[in-house]
Amino acid sequence: MAGMKGKQTVWDMVRSLAVIGVVVAGIYIFIPHDEKADPTHVVDYRVETITARRAAPYPVAAPVGLPAQWRATSVTYDRKAGNAWHLGFLDPKGQYVAIEQSSDASAKHLASVTQKAEPTGQTQQIGDLVWERWEGEKYDALVRQEQGYATVVTGTASFEDLGAMVAALEFKQGAQQ
Repeated sequence: MAGMKGKQTVWDMVRSLAVIGVVVAGIYIFIPHDEKADPTHVVDYRVETITARRAAPYPVAAPVGLPAQWRATSVTYDRKAGNAWHLGFLDPKGQYVAIEQSSDASAKHLASVTQKAEPTGQTQQIGDLVWERWEGEKYDALVRQEQGYATVVTGTASFEDLGAMVAALEFKQGAQQ
């Protein structure tokens, strides 16, 4: 009788797995899914921008008037990490562009947010401001160091698209909303 008990247990387990497999297959077949859909999760950054502008000791940069093809994918403000402001986008070509600001303008911080890009010695005039061009293996960047903070526009996008982001930036602080 003991031998029969073990065979029943194994057979019961096999039948249970078969039933679970049928249920999973049914769910996969009958629940709609679009494999061609864009998996990008777009975020609304308006509230975080207002919060950062009230809290940051520098004018916080956020784009105004970007075409709808620019999609915001991430936003954070971290007071404890040097008042770090981050706003990430995918540009119309699917390349990544990030706005990084911080009251930590150290070489270590700049290397971190630019993925170890380095200054080229070249500059780029955008509007009234001059930006340093940095190049790296992973990211390129446009960097502007001010008194007490740094603004970096960086990513996998071309310098042309990084410049388009810089041109759209509006710098505001606190009650200037």
